[in-house]
Amino acid sequence: MIANHPEPEQITLENVLLALGNPLRLEILRLLADGSELSCNALRPEDIAKSTMTHHWRVLRDSGVIWQRPQGRENMISLRREDLDARFPGLLDTLLKVM
Repeated sequence: MIANHPEPEQITLENVLLALGNPLRLEILRLLADGSELSCNALRPEDIAKSTMTHHWRVLRDSGVIWQRPQGRENMISLRREDLDARFPGLLDTLLKVM
């Protein structure tokens, strides 16, 4: 596993909301909401540099919104839906409804 995945009890509402306060990161949430696991490249818009996306992945990972795991030369990304729903019931559903 990649470092800096907080334990579920370490996930704070402030960090989650800060991470999702960016339109690109909010779009990533929408793309992962169905439970899929996608590669970094599959989630990266063509007009966004890899280094910029690395920053966004770090913010999402460190806040507890996503899991990242290496697979070959890529990282696979998935939503920490279960952990987020346990910590903040209804938050993800509410965000996804207004998107």
